[in-house]
Amino acid sequence: MMSNFEDEYLDVLQNIEFAIVSVYRAERTLSDYDVDKVLNILISEYKAQNIKSTVVKPNLSPLDERLYQSMRHMCEWRLGREALENEDKLPKMEVPRSKSVEEIIACLKRIRKSVEKWNKRGGQRGYLEFIDQFV
Repeated sequence: MMSNFEDEYLDVLQNIEFAIVSVYRAERTLSDYDVDKVLNILISEYKAQNIKSTVVKPNLSPLDERLYQSMRHMCEWRLGREALENEDKLPKMEVPRSKSVEEIIACLKRIRKSVEKWNKRGGQRGYLEFIDQFV
């Protein structure tokens, strides 16, 4: 059963997980560990923004960098800071109500918890295989 948090932020969680799955579908070598690493970087960066500090992003592999850019872009869109590109000439997606940095951090932490849970159950790509079915 979903918690109230998941009910309230389902759209944001799905948006971020879509960003993860889109990279995974293009590059099957992506692992839960990569997702967890990028989640931790994003959480650190957004926490630092809250205290007007900066975090030096570690050098990432090209695949991790691709995942980072995809997830960060989605978070920035949900924060109301960036437009969502529309490569397929589809009707423009309505920009949802902007979320706060705290809300984005909470969503990233919730996804991190899901990565831990499904990785324990399914191994190296347990989380990715799980969300790939639903997104």
